[in-house]
Amino acid sequence: MLIFNLYWVWTVFLFLMSLFFLSLCMNFLLFDCSVMVEWVIFSLNSVSVSYLIYLDWISMGFCFVVFFISCMVVMYSSVYMGNYNFNSIRFLFLVIMFVLSMLLMIISPSLVSIMLGWDGLGLVSYCLVIYYSSLSSYLAGLITCLINRLGDIGLLVSIAWVFGYGGWNFMFYLDYYSNLIFYLLVISSFTKSAQIPFSSWLPAAMAAPTPVSALVHSSTLVTAGVYLLIRFYNYVIFMNYFFLFISMLTMIMSSFCANYEFDLKKIIALSTLSQLGLMMSCLFMGLVDLSLFHLLSHAMFKSLLFLCSGVIIHLMGGVQDIRYMGCVCLSLPVTCSCFNIANMSLCGFPFLSGFYSKDFIIELGVFNSLNMFYMILFYVGLGLTAMYSIRLVYYSLLVNYNYNCLINGNLGKSLYLMKYSLMLLSMFSLSFGCMYMWMTNLGLGFLMLPFLMKMMSVVMVFLGAYLGYHMNFISYLIFNYFYYLNGSMWFMYSHSYGLFTMSYSYTMKLINSMNWGEYWGGSGLSFYLLKLSNGMQFMFLSSLSGFCLLMIVWLVFLI
Repeated sequence: MLIFNLYWVWTVFLFLMSLFFLSLCMNFLLFDCSVMVEWVIFSLNSVSVSYLIYLDWISMGFCFVVFFISCMVVMYSSVYMGNYNFNSIRFLFLVIMFVLSMLLMIISPSLVSIMLGWDGLGLVSYCLVIYYSSLSSYLAGLITCLINRLGDIGLLVSIAWVFGYGGWNFMFYLDYYSNLIFYLLVISSFTKSAQIPFSSWLPAAMAAPTPVSALVHSSTLVTAGVYLLIRFYNYVIFMNYFFLFISMLTMIMSSFCANYEFDLKKIIALSTLSQLGLMMSCLFMGLVDLSLFHLLSHAMFKSLLFLCSGVIIHLMGGVQDIRYMGCVCLSLPVTCSCFNIANMSLCGFPFLSGFYSKDFIIELGVFNSLNMFYMILFYVGLGLTAMYSIRLVYYSLLVNYNYNCLINGNLGKSLYLMKYSLMLLSMFSLSFGCMYMWMTNLGLGFLMLPFLMKMMSVVMVFLGAYLGYHMNFISYLIFNYFYYLNGSMWFMYSHSYGLFTMSYSYTMKLINSMNWGEYWGGSGLSFYLLKLSNGMQFMFLSSLSGFCLLMIVWLVFLI
């Protein structure tokens, strides 16, 4: 009897499926067609329950990226998750369920089946985040699950609302829906794609194993909100400067926080949040095709970044603090080469995969006559991306080794299976951008910009890299409070956890331990309401003349 290793079986199956979807995508793109398949599950008299599948080049291209990255992740996990036992098989099937939930959401034009995939993503992501069964994993899984529930509420309300238009197949009614349905869907997508004020679950989800992080943060969970908005796109509603400002603020906030973070996986998670802000801002400027382009190219180099960081953490014995790393390139030369390719692609280094999408987005944003404020935010976000990427490279690869000298330097030779997935993904990180642009003819637009404006994005990348390198030599650049602000995602954790930390005096509580959400929110409001009620009670229990005077003042005020 033959006993197959399930990891290898699923690797081959997922790879064949990715090739199948790639051929379908190229055929649909070549002939400019789409196919809709209806499967009647149950029919009784006039009641018909059917399932619709909508296939076009957008959904097929996205399926190719999801299946290819999941194939690389499963191959990588066969080594990373240790021995082949019941626990690692459970992990494998959780990953497969996660991919199938994403597939269910991608290929359906019906809100009900999108809800099934959306809910499946949330539940399976909870199971994957708590995989290591520690207290921090449980807390991270709880915050991930609860914030994603908020998006489920918005989607459920929109399902009930859309049914009043005659059906759940939303693609037929996009020009007739009420504006409020679109706003509800935008806010639901903000929870899944972790925009402000729902951003705090994304770094917390780093408690999951590294292969899961590569899958979640590249092409599945966090991109579900962006993909839903691409499907629901309506130019009249989505050209919205308020949502554009929120997504650009997310981009700037996450880039600032990544510059003051020392956890390797959290830095990469915050860079994912920064790129999600860029995709969302691209959507709200009306550049739908470019948002999808950046979504797919970002998935390639971000999964590569996470997989390389997993190998480095494996070498360090589970340590994730970048201050303990250094000179890893001597032990893992192939991994560090792939890590540098992914980092430069993330920065938008010229002629790598990320350059084609990011440069095109910024040039078209300038060409669409954005005002000076939005242009400055775009270029600052681009420079900050280069800053935290170079800082990450400096701490993890260039400085002296700061950890235990007894770590096995030959560990890299036992991880050869991981290197196959890393090298395949690095090939796509190098070439996916130009291939996609040639396939979809995105580069046919002719943009006439001044030379200085054309070179500005490249200048900002190199300026950010220079500042990021020199920032490593400046200790305590600004006050400690600035580090606290950026280390806790601008104090947004208080909205999510709701845990009010107590100290001995109220003044010290305000200064040291209260977040701005607590100060201006529930805790501060209850404090001032208590003071107001005490003052009113003191006034009413005082002399009768004071009470009569207060009544006269109120009567005059009312008259």
